[in-house]
Amino acid sequence: MASFSPFSAMSSAPSSLSTLRTRPLTSHFRNRIGVRSSYAEAETIRDDLKSAAIDVVADIKTERVVVLGGSGFVGSAICKAAVSKGIEVISLSRSGRPTYSNSWVDQVNWVTGDVFYVNWDEVLVGATAVVSTLGGFGSEEQMQRINGEANVVSVNAAKEYGTPKFILISVHDYNLPSFILSTGYFTGKRKAEAEVLSKYPNSGVVLRPGFIYGKRRVDGFEIPLDLIGEPVERILRATESFTRPLSSLPASDLLLAPPVSVDDVALAAINAISDDDFFGIFTIEQIKEAAEKVRAEKVRV
Repeated sequence: MASFSPFSAMSSAPSSLSTLRTRPLTSHFRNRIGVRSSYAEAETIRDDLKSAAIDVVADIKTERVVVLGGSGFVGSAICKAAVSKGIEVISLSRSGRPTYSNSWVDQVNWVTGDVFYVNWDEVLVGATAVVSTLGGFGSEEQMQRINGEANVVSVNAAKEYGTPKFILISVHDYNLPSFILSTGYFTGKRKAEAEVLSKYPNSGVVLRPGFIYGKRRVDGFEIPLDLIGEPVERILRATESFTRPLSSLPASDLLLAPPVSVDDVALAAINAISDDDFFGIFTIEQIKEAAEKVRAEKVRV
């Protein structure tokens, strides 16, 4: 598909193709023909058989994705969606395997580690894409380190290892004033974005969702954020034509930017993994469009 992004010129290196060729008919078979036919006829048949060799080319694309922060709220949704698509999944996070049980959990390779100290050779081998969900709040220094430096380290490790794609889950800027966007949370995220687009100019993907809702697990408890996010999203969609003129006001998107389902973010990431024409920076609406594309493909199958 054509990129949704206003940034042109970004596409990833295709996965390797496996070419299968049928062998020409064996000499044993040809000799059997020669016994039953005249010498001249057999020679003609042999020439025809040589020219009629059939080439069968199979486009076999095996995906292996590394999800950074795969045991978190967004990361686990991406792992689950990837498994459902038959993608091999490796999660790297400090907490490792989730404490809850589920059939998809058993199909993920859970690696416990920190991006600053991990042996990347053990994580990135065979990877066709890396998806980073790294980010968080804290002091200015902590936010710069988690949102910015951790992602920069990961991007460079993936690039040096030769991983074809890098997908970053970033954040919408909410049309906030510059003094807020200059805080560690946003500057860290934008630093990570710049690194992705610099190191992966033809295949890097940056997803900028707003408030992400879904069922979030915290310390063994499930917080149903969808009870808030889902109705708010419906209301904002229904009133979009009336609220659009207000979108230019500073910080207006704190109220007007529609929430995004964690499933939509996960499916948009899956689309980025599998679609070589999907690259650049993607807004909230474009994330939803990409998710619908993946759902439509599933229905057609």
